[in-house]
Amino acid sequence: MKQYLDLCSHILENGTVKEDRTGTGTISVFGYQMRFNLQEGFPLMTTKKTALRLISSELLWFLKGDTTLRTLVNDRNPIWDEWGFERWVNSEEYAGPDMTDFGRRSLRDEEFALAYKAEMAAYKKRIVEDDEFAAKYGDLGPIYGKQWRSWNTGDGIIDQIEQVITSIKQNPDSRRHLVTAWNPSEVSDMALPPCHALFQFYVADGKLSCQLYQRSADVFLGVPFNIASYALLIHLIAHECNLEVGEFVHTLGDAHLYLNHMEQVKEQLSRTPKELPTLKLNTEGKSIFELTYEDISVEGYDPYPRIKAPIAV
Repeated sequence: MKQYLDLCSHILENGTVKEDRTGTGTISVFGYQMRFNLQEGFPLMTTKKTALRLISSELLWFLKGDTTLRTLVNDRNPIWDEWGFERWVNSEEYAGPDMTDFGRRSLRDEEFALAYKAEMAAYKKRIVEDDEFAAKYGDLGPIYGKQWRSWNTGDGIIDQIEQVITSIKQNPDSRRHLVTAWNPSEVSDMALPPCHALFQFYVADGKLSCQLYQRSADVFLGVPFNIASYALLIHLIAHECNLEVGEFVHTLGDAHLYLNHMEQVKEQLSRTPKELPTLKLNTEGKSIFELTYEDISVEGYDPYPRIKAPIAV
């Protein structure tokens, strides 16, 4: 994963310090591209342990067109917890302790952190057990899964994933194998506007490649997940289309490191990348839309220990 470490170094050497919506502050560059040959191994970060289970369950959630937090809570995947929780604690019905600015307050106030942990646990319990509550405060709006599988035209619904699979099978040389999550008419209704906004597939020599445009990239925490997620997506779509895998091309808009991640970034840069693992898919008798995260694994994964870092909310 030298490509990723080169990106981190590039930002440290050439980035501009900027403010951001979280108030944390970043060092940022605009416009950067990485390329990963998937024939050389599965690009799961080796300079820090990265959770494939979380990456897999989130991607399968997108592919099923799901936007409800209950699915992820049942899969023990906390990636989207904060976005649903924020909707709950900012609602008129919430009557618990003040959770204003919970993401940052929980990092610096131990007493508040305990209260936040208790409120989050209670929220997730209700998401699982209370259908009405889950429908109202566990739906994250028309985020990725909705746009990928059920884009609303006003006159009907477009399933972009099914369309692109059909297009790849029937006309592999087309230059129109695109899927977009950026729907201007629905962005304001989303818990989080899409960061990985648009991707395009490309077929050559029996191999499927994909280029992603990511408008905003949290390089330390988010980008390792994004790389593995889209590499996995290429494997899944290639399997569905009876193709081999080619390249993942990752194009970044605002690529940034949060200022409170500097120590962790330097720790990772001190580590030498290890050999990439091999992806294993259990697709026997299943379409890619029927898989669970338990059907996805890697062999030969021997990463350095996980590096913990605060999350900017």
